[in-house]
Amino acid sequence: MVVGDVTTGTDVLIIGAGPAGYAAAIRAGQLDLDVTLVEKEAYGGTCLNHGCIPSKALISATNVAHEAGNAEEMGIHADPAVDLSAMVGWKDGVVDRLTSGVEKLCKANGVNVLEGTATFADETTVRVSHERQGQGSERLEFEHAIVATGSRPIEIPGFPFEDGPVLSSREALALESVPDSLVVVGGGYIGMELAGVFAKLGTDVTVIEMLEDVLPGYEADLARPVKKRATDLGIDVHVGYTAAEWHDRDDGEGIRVLAEPAGEVSADGGVEALEEEALEFDAEKVLVAVGREPVSDALELGNAGLEPDDRGFLETDDQGRTALERIFAAGDVAGEPMLAHTGMVEGQVAAEVIAGEPATLDYQAMPAAVFTEPEIGTVGLTEAQAEEEGFEPVVGKFPFRASGRALTAGHADGFVKVVAEEREGFVLGAQIVGPEASELIAELGLAIELGATLEDVAATVHTHPTLAESVMEAAENALGKAIHTLNR
Repeated sequence: MVVGDVTTGTDVLIIGAGPAGYAAAIRAGQLDLDVTLVEKEAYGGTCLNHGCIPSKALISATNVAHEAGNAEEMGIHADPAVDLSAMVGWKDGVVDRLTSGVEKLCKANGVNVLEGTATFADETTVRVSHERQGQGSERLEFEHAIVATGSRPIEIPGFPFEDGPVLSSREALALESVPDSLVVVGGGYIGMELAGVFAKLGTDVTVIEMLEDVLPGYEADLARPVKKRATDLGIDVHVGYTAAEWHDRDDGEGIRVLAEPAGEVSADGGVEALEEEALEFDAEKVLVAVGREPVSDALELGNAGLEPDDRGFLETDDQGRTALERIFAAGDVAGEPMLAHTGMVEGQVAAEVIAGEPATLDYQAMPAAVFTEPEIGTVGLTEAQAEEEGFEPVVGKFPFRASGRALTAGHADGFVKVVAEEREGFVLGAQIVGPEASELIAELGLAIELGATLEDVAATVHTHPTLAESVMEAAENALGKAIHTLNR
């Protein structure tokens, strides 16, 4: 039986149950608002189901196998056998546990969850379609709405994801057999993370990046150890090239990917072709990981009088509000930085503002991490950014090769760098490349948030031997009094 439109109402409508959406829903429920959360697929969105969590699960699992099989220096000799299907099954179990937890938390906080697709009818109403359930649709009136529809992988011309050998990150994370060879298009954080996963599984991996180096957006000294480690793993990296097309090989043994010089920008802004010749790569699969784009095109935002920008993002103010008083946006759909933890904060702030709380967004101490080998963690300003903002920065640095804990763990590549304001010593930023960088960066984010100085960090006694001592030593180095490295 198909039921016609039935109109109901809610204080806060949230579209999308990814990190931004479910965090907003839970916080709004905690603030005693009537909350309705609409999700068309699964709790947790891309992050929990097809991105952050499954990728980190496979990174952890492949690291275990690779380290066990490459620890002769420690006197360990092993040849681990990897069952990718079983590994993926374990990964799926982790995902199910987390998504189930999110569902329970939403319900425990009084969130009304609707499975379906929401589209705007006007500035105060959406229509929720329940096509998969055969129950027609319903109209939902709201006092406020939070759009948290997330993002999706970007397709590039000639490489549609529906073609069998062409994978997005979502399909790559669900493979149940190890491809013999893989071309990765895009040397950003997603491409480099997954390149490492498959290289450690025994796949011959080639990375094609159109810009001048991998991990664009990160300082060269941070990207350098990652690129070196990729080379050590046998990953073939080609920068300054774009993937032009692919076709089946004549012998039926896989595919061939054509890469052409990306060109360079001339003084007048035009693009000049480089002299390098096109390259061809044979592979079993090709993974396209050139970035992500917001999911805003199916919302019928025009019916509400709201238009995204030319890239599809919804512009917001420092409280998450769009151009319309009633409608907010949070997470990837609201633009950079497109990070799950950023989305969580944005969702919570939006919910608090709707509830009348004096909340605002502050990105000053927003960390970012790349889960390559070695990892990268950043927060706050780089030295160059500090100078651009008018500070006179002082920089302290400590190499992990001088860390007893890093050496005993067999991971001594990289460093901790701390950037501070020279006169008063306030910590302005930090960049880490090395073991557990994603964890270590939190201490320096807290330092920025609390207005701590180099003296505060240096005077905090850190347990020995730990990787965290490197943070203390970097602060001491900036002050000219490091013990375990030469001072500048």
